[in-house]
Amino acid sequence: MVILCFVEARSADLGTTGLIDIPTARMLNDGDFKLTFSSQQIADITNLTYQATPWFETTFRYTIFNPDKPNRNSFDVENDRSYGIKVRLFNERKYWPQVAVGIRDILGTGAWGSEYIVSSKKINQFDFSIGLGWGRLAQRNSFSNPFRLINDNFNERDYLSGGIHGGKTRFSSFFRGKDVGIFGGFSYQLPKYKITLLAEYNSDAYQREIAKTTVVDSSPISYGLEWKGIKNVILGLSHQQGVQWGVSIASHFNTKEIIPRKNILPFSSSTGDRYLSKTLNSLNYNLWYDRLFYDLERSGIVLKKAQVLPESSQINIEISNTQYMLAADAINRTLTLSEIHLPRAIKNINVILNEDGFLAPTVSYRKINNEAPSPNNIEKDKIRMLDTREITNPTYYTEILSPYVKFGADLAARFQFFDPNLPLKHQIFLKLSSELHLGKDWNLFGAFALDIENNFDTNWGPNSPYLPNVRTNVDRYLTEGATGINSLYFEKRDMVSRRLYYRTYMGILEDMYSGVGGELLYLPFKSRWALGTTINAVIQRDYNKEFGLRDYKTVTAFISLFYASAFYNYDLAIHAGRYLAKDKGATIEIRRTFENGFSIGAFATFTNVSAAEYGEGSFDKGLYFQIPFNSFVPRNTKGKVATILRSLQRDGGQKLDDFTGRLWHDLRSVRYDSFEKHKFRMIPK
Repeated sequence: MVILCFVEARSADLGTTGLIDIPTARMLNDGDFKLTFSSQQIADITNLTYQATPWFETTFRYTIFNPDKPNRNSFDVENDRSYGIKVRLFNERKYWPQVAVGIRDILGTGAWGSEYIVSSKKINQFDFSIGLGWGRLAQRNSFSNPFRLINDNFNERDYLSGGIHGGKTRFSSFFRGKDVGIFGGFSYQLPKYKITLLAEYNSDAYQREIAKTTVVDSSPISYGLEWKGIKNVILGLSHQQGVQWGVSIASHFNTKEIIPRKNILPFSSSTGDRYLSKTLNSLNYNLWYDRLFYDLERSGIVLKKAQVLPESSQINIEISNTQYMLAADAINRTLTLSEIHLPRAIKNINVILNEDGFLAPTVSYRKINNEAPSPNNIEKDKIRMLDTREITNPTYYTEILSPYVKFGADLAARFQFFDPNLPLKHQIFLKLSSELHLGKDWNLFGAFALDIENNFDTNWGPNSPYLPNVRTNVDRYLTEGATGINSLYFEKRDMVSRRLYYRTYMGILEDMYSGVGGELLYLPFKSRWALGTTINAVIQRDYNKEFGLRDYKTVTAFISLFYASAFYNYDLAIHAGRYLAKDKGATIEIRRTFENGFSIGAFATFTNVSAAEYGEGSFDKGLYFQIPFNSFVPRNTKGKVATILRSLQRDGGQKLDDFTGRLWHDLRSVRYDSFEKHKFRMIPK
């Protein structure tokens, strides 16, 4: 029998769910994203922890050792980036603990390098943990590594396995070394006071920090408490290793929470008094199409055309969703209003969603017409997913005047995290944007940045003499071009056929490059696989981000393979081709996207550039985040912000991120796998 233990999982100072410094077998809730900051004499540590699946926890960690730095010549001044993972092996049962295995520092310098197997058991308000540790967690009261019985190589631990340039996976050190240590501890909850008491025995003796004279000695015993008096925020205080006090703060939210249906701003329907609804004089108040157009437009949906098929009592309706993050909600609203306005003779409504010029699979709804439900009227049969269809001979259509333009002005920010010299660089700017719709699926997009606050500098530049500076001079664009044109380009999106999508573009594509290019995506109906290709001819812009150009030019080209996994909504992709620095290789990408629009992922790029030529970090890697505004505002919106977080910015393995393999992700909300999953949400209530 599996015991469901509701334990408040906390992130230890090193990000991994644990006590103070040691890990436990506990996990966050699936989809939880937690930010933790801890400060102590040894180090200031910032952690991003994400529960990627119910049994797989990931952590990105940035450590500033000896943060006070009283003497940079004799004290520890390392700023370290590391990644950790933990996998749950067994759930807790009545008489058995929960068990997990983890690696604290997968790649890089190995400053925190250690591996562990740990178990946890809850007894009333106590939660006990005990584990075995390798590497740094094998420095106290150790015994011989039991894995030596498998192979003598487990006795040898390679402390330089991360490579002299860092960034490499430390395979030759995992669970290796002559010794294994024992660590453990417990937490005790005081629910009435929202306080948890913590105590631990740490098998890490902090030999590295003692050798660098950050501390003079260390005790295995640490203790502390945490207080959860503020929603989703945990404050901690601890006395660690007998020599230092530590404080911590952690905040978390769940990325997989389903979007509740949000209220639509009230409006007077076209079915009511014409004066109150303020229906436009150009609309025919007596025509159902015009009334439906008006009510949909007030709901954040544009009715583009309709085709009545009287011989089969059907109607095809094409719409565009302008406000709803979840496409199923736009379908639901369309079907709800269609039941109000459509003639009673219509028995089936087929809704075709036009997503930025691309047609999604058709949603077919069996209209009830207020008939009493029969025993065979099963809810799931009301909605069916049909192949993409196009209305070529509409009975009614909306004439949209072109060209027309939309303007926007937003306060925006850009960040560069974990720079070796300055951990957080930022720019706050006023972003002026425009969209000029030219008709026939052509648009002109533009964005201009007006600098407000900026601490970017050019103190940290290219570190490899072997590669052209395709990205490492980005700080010059953010200083000399702090106020300037971010982008100004034409784009056309359309479909060659029901399976083939494309986009073409030309102009100023981003901060650093102008050019021309195109992307093609082959996406079969009902398929979880897709194939794409992208080609771009680009030239580097002047640093002032005006219309001038520099000498460097190149052509990038990629073939991309995509897969939509039924496994926890993960999208996988491989992009193989030629990068901005003219190096060749492949990018492996994994991304999880939830119904609420939040997306998180990771990528790694390997090219024919060696670690020595690439420089510090050895190869390009990073994290991807997309945060929807819909989760933070009271009304429906499709607005979102996306960013890529790299531990280091280098020149190898770089591409135009917004112009390489983007169609697959742009279409995610209207792909068949997404529609099929949300069809119950589409049914009018």
